[in-house]
Amino acid sequence: MSSKPKNRKKKQQKQKQKAEARKLKKQQKKKNRQKYLIKEAASYIIIILIAVLLASHLNVVVSGSMEPSFYRGDIVAVENTNLFGIEEFNPENDVHIGDVVVYDATWYPEPVVHRVIDEQTINGTKYFEIKGDNNPKPDPALVTADQIKAKVLTIGGHLIVIPKIGYITLAFRGL
Repeated sequence: MSSKPKNRKKKQQKQKQKAEARKLKKQQKKKNRQKYLIKEAASYIIIILIAVLLASHLNVVVSGSMEPSFYRGDIVAVENTNLFGIEEFNPENDVHIGDVVVYDATWYPEPVVHRVIDEQTINGTKYFEIKGDNNPKPDPALVTADQIKAKVLTIGGHLIVIPKIGYITLAFRGL
């Protein structure tokens, strides 16, 4: 008789150990699932941040005024004067003749991407004369540094252009 209670006790201990092992396994599975979800959420957040930063550094060309430098539907890479409070460049000091800039024109409702062809100081204020490479005349009004919002990036003197991809955006915007 003494072996039966021992066997029963051993059996109960084994069952208890198995139950604890199942509980631990379940807890571990839950922890692993939580870690997986955290990693997945973090990767989505990183992708969204990269997309936002990348999108804010790309500008779609909407006209042919800068041909042959770039064409309608191309995308140009830019640095911004103010990106979420961070000054990437200062138009007053960092824009020079020959640079291609994006500016808020007084004569057109959309931002304009054209080349600086001259700099002038009038009554202590710096102005830029700007013209599209494919246009016969300069833009109708001088541009202040405050109007310049971005500058097209270059590598080795060549504008950074991604050809044709901007047509997707133009189609969505109906341009």
